[in-house]
Parts: sequence; C-alpha cells; structure tokens
Amino acid sequence: MIEVRLKSILDNDFYKITMQNAVIKLFPNEKVKYQFINRGKHHFPPGFGEELRRSINAMAELKLTKDEKQFLKETCPYLDLPYLDFLGGYHYDPSEVQIIQTEESLEVTVEGEWYRTILWEVPILSLISELHYEMNHMERNSNEAVIQTTLEKADQLNILGVTFAEFGTRRRHSYKVHDLVVDSLVRDNVSGNFIGSSNVHFAMKYGIKPIGTHAHEWFMFHAAEYGFKMANALSLEHWVDVYRGDLGVALSDTYTTEVFFQQFDKKFAKLFDGVRHDSGDPIEFANKTIEHYKKNGINPLFKYIIFSDGLNLEKVEEITKACKGRIGISFGIGTNLTNDVGLKPMNIVMKLIAAQSINGDWIPTVKLSDEHGKYTGDPKMIELAKEFLRIKE
Repeated sequence: MIEVRLKSILDNDFYKITMQNAVIKLFPNEKVKYQFINRGKHHFPPGFGEELRRSINAMAELKLTKDEKQFLKETCPYLDLPYLDFLGGYHYDPSEVQIIQTEESLEVTVEGEWYRTILWEVPILSLISELHYEMNHMERNSNEAVIQTTLEKADQLNILGVTFAEFGTRRRHSYKVHDLVVDSLVRDNVSGNFIGSSNVHFAMKYGIKPIGTHAHEWFMFHAAEYGFKMANALSLEHWVDVYRGDLGVALSDTYTTEVFFQQFDKKFAKLFDGVRHDSGDPIEFANKTIEHYKKNGINPLFKYIIFSDGLNLEKVEEITKACKGRIGISFGIGTNLTNDVGLKPMNIVMKLIAAQSINGDWIPTVKLSDEHGKYTGDPKMIELAKEFLRIKE
C-alpha cells in the first residue's frame, strides 16, 4: 500500500503562514474557494483520488509542536502572539477538501473560511506530485545523484556570486528529495550565498531563514472584495498595516506589472524593500523596476528584486549579467532544485477562484500575469478586469 504523509504542520510555504496571520487580523469572516489546475494535462492512474484522500485525511492529525511554536516565536517576531496561539490549536479539516477522479482526470477544490483554508494549497500540490511519481512507478535518480546535482548547481550559483533561496515545496518530487536538497545546500554553504527556504519545516530543521511574504491570492482577494482598480494599493496598504515594515517584498504581477507600478507610488516604493518577479521577461521587468525607482528619486541599489519564475542556471546567469551594478538581486529557485531527478516535473497549480460577498454571492477571482498563458479565472471576469484596468493584449 502506498502511503504519502506529511510529517509536520509547518511543511508549507512561509507566505501561507504570514498571509494567514494577516487574514485572521483583517478578514476573519471571509469565505473562499480554491481549485486545482492541471496545466500539464497529466493523467492520473486508477485509485489516485482515493490515495490522495487518505493522505489529506491524515493531515487532520498534524499539530504544531511546542518546539515549532518556539521556533516561530523566536525567528518571526512580527507574527502576532495571539496568532501563534491560534496556530497551536489549529488542525486541518479534510471536509474542506473535495476530490473527484473521473477516469484519468482529477478535480480538487477547497472551500471554507479563508483563515482556515489558506494552508491547504501547497501541501495538496506536494502530495499530488509525490503520489504521481509513486503510483506511476517512476524511478528517480539515486540519492547520491540528487546530492551531486544539487552541489553542482550550488557551486555555479556561488561562482555567479548571487544569493539564492530554495522555493520548491509545491512541485517537489518528494519529501525525501526535498530533504536531500536542503541538507546538501546547508552543508555546502561555505560562502553564505544560500540564504534560506520558503519551507518553514525545513527552515526549522536546518536552522535557516524561512523566506516569503505574500502570494497572488492576497491581491486576487482584494480585487474581489474592493474592485480591480483598488486591488494593488489596498493589498499593499493592508500588508503595511499588519507588518509595519517587516516582510517588505511586494509581489508585482497579479494584474500585470504595468498596472502594479501605477499604484506602487513613492510611499510604497520607499516602504517596501523590493519586489518579486514571477512572470514575463525578467530583464524587461528589471529595467522597468529600475526606471520606476529612479523616477521616484530612489537609488535602485538600495532596493532589490527577487526573481522566482521557473528559474534554471542559464536564466540566473542571464539576469545577473543584466542587473549587476544596477539593482540588488536575489533568486528563489523551486522545481529546478527539488525536482531535478531525471523525471519530468509536473506542471500543476492551485488558485483562489472565488470569494464570497456580504450578500452571500460568490465573486470570481482572476489573475492577469505578465504572461497571457498564466491568466487564471473566469473568462468573463478576465475580460472585465482587462477593461477596468485598460490592459491591452
């Protein structure tokens, strides 16, 4: 019998923790829906849905340990103490997750209060990925080969002289490979260029920094709640209200970079330490960001960009050459670290698809990234957003 089980409630991306803290503070009564999106059109073998259900049901047993709570308290002083107490009593409720398998297709949806359901996305994706390889009996490279590949990449990144973090939880090959990768990066980190992990569990296990701020869903919810034109500004304003200068990296592409910079005014440009790039041409984005800072009288060298869009070593080198001496840079490398094992990585995501209004109606949410292929959401709502924001193809 195949068993894929999470080992810790903190086996999740850090921005889920930081957003959950903010949601509890600002939006404790809001309900949302998430949906699994099979971008890669992967086929799922018979019984996959049942195995996934077993893995998800087992998550109800996960609880925050005293050591985990102490780690968060000491490492993340900007997280509210009442929130840490809440997390200490939190447990996953598998009834919030619906799974339907029809032949080789898989539907997964999550529905419930936002403050509770926000933690499901990343674990569900990591479980789907790991089960995919297990149930299809796909043999990966040996542990030794995984370690060697990781060390070779770390060496090349060190030669480039760039700082980087591991961002690979959601589409990792498996927990075991993820563990091998982080362990190798920590052991090899003589230069100090490896600065942390988006995964809170591994950050604690290896004594490194958990890295993350907010995700697209933060902006998508604000658009549903307040309207597309107010989404970026209110998302940033609310983030500042909660964190008061901590966690100062702004995600820029939920409704295209052009629209984002229209509202990322001098106040926000000074308050936030930098921005994160997650779609579109990275060098074009860097040039726009540098110009935006200069236009607002800010030296770009005092700010930085975190690049996190499908990175490999070639892209990192190209970006580094283009940005050197112009703006601070760092890299969040995901699947290329945690799923480079001789098999094809899955192309899967899970997105916020709706938020419930005060009168009980469900308002569809959309994302209009800098790559049209990454647009997600209801087609009619996408067209409405483009019209409101004057986004032209």
